[in-house]
Amino acid sequence: MSATPDIGSLVDSDRVAGTLYTDPVLFEREMDRIFHRTWVWVAHESEIAKAGDFKTAWVGRRPVIVTRDRRGGINVLLNRCRHRGASVCESPKGNGNGFTCPYHAWSYALDGTLRGIPYPEGYEDIVEKKDLPLQRLRVGTYAGMVFASFDHDIEPLEDFLGGARLWIDRFMKQGAGYPIKVQGEHKFRFQGNWKIQLENTTDWYHFPIVHRSWMSSVDAETASMLSIMTDETAVTHALGNGHSVSVSVAGHADLDIDDGTEKLQDRFGHIVEELSKDLPPERVRRIVRSLHGAGFNLNLFPNVAMSMSFFRVLRPISVAETEIRHVALGLDGGPEIVNRERLRIHEHFQGPFGFGSPDDAEAWNRVQRGVAGGADMPILVNRGLGREEPNDLGQPTSHATDETGMREAYAMWKAMMTDAR
Repeated sequence: MSATPDIGSLVDSDRVAGTLYTDPVLFEREMDRIFHRTWVWVAHESEIAKAGDFKTAWVGRRPVIVTRDRRGGINVLLNRCRHRGASVCESPKGNGNGFTCPYHAWSYALDGTLRGIPYPEGYEDIVEKKDLPLQRLRVGTYAGMVFASFDHDIEPLEDFLGGARLWIDRFMKQGAGYPIKVQGEHKFRFQGNWKIQLENTTDWYHFPIVHRSWMSSVDAETASMLSIMTDETAVTHALGNGHSVSVSVAGHADLDIDDGTEKLQDRFGHIVEELSKDLPPERVRRIVRSLHGAGFNLNLFPNVAMSMSFFRVLRPISVAETEIRHVALGLDGGPEIVNRERLRIHEHFQGPFGFGSPDDAEAWNRVQRGVAGGADMPILVNRGLGREEPNDLGQPTSHATDETGMREAYAMWKAMMTDAR
């Protein structure tokens, strides 16, 4: 497609055009209208816990550095020297006093201030250091989640998150009284459009089909916990602004609520035994009930999901390539035996030798290949449309296997791509 298409005609209430996955013109427009104009997740505060901590990240296709400066402030800086454009940081994470360009050694503080220019004689009466800091993005934080935007006039982050804030708060309860921390990550790429993965997080329709091997690899108690096809308590809510949540284990949607009837899984008996040496029974129970994380997947438009017990972060590379990071979570200051078990659970599904991620990636690759063969045909997102109803908050709600979340994401996509928002 050589010209900008009629965007409004590409997304309907029950279907989207296949070209949304294949058109490079649309992809470039997405980078401008969506990723460079809205709030994009870049870090969790545990990744930059101490003064001097930093990590590199991306906002769309633009490289950024997330830092904790000496005053405790969080900064998100474009990873581009103001002199000749070289990146000033290539380390994925670390701790330091600032950043120095490897080309001509212009040096910058943790907040992006230009500190030094070598051999400054040639810049007398030409350059003022105060005028050339690293470009700063607007930063917003909520519940330890760090977001950034190139649009300094954007709405406040809490307004953008809107109805998702309740679910972010609930997600963090899996810390069982401890703060959540990042334990590590698994990163890979698939040959498909970023929106294929965006759809997946609240798509429980695929789970018993794509993840049959995982279901057969776990104990019966874990498998039954996620057998939701006929579970009427498993629902998806559209939360506005492209966000959605899909509740798969209603009894774990709010981990502070426990009627005491749920039996702790036998597989965690050794953990119960170890924790019981130092902790009261109610504390042990609270921690063990949280080992699988929260009982839902929360999709935050456009690039991060808080999926049961991990973060899933997407980065668009091209119209037909996407990078995924699966970020394992643990309890900051919590029992080591618990954090080890959470890592093993994560590896079993998300890791490179896990049962979940390889199957997901294969399905996503096949969607891209298939759509490329018939981009003139629509992608259907109509499952459950006839039984979708508003909940008490007025949020469109249907079964967890329905495509309510996808319809919400594409409504936001359409609004941002047409400047209707």
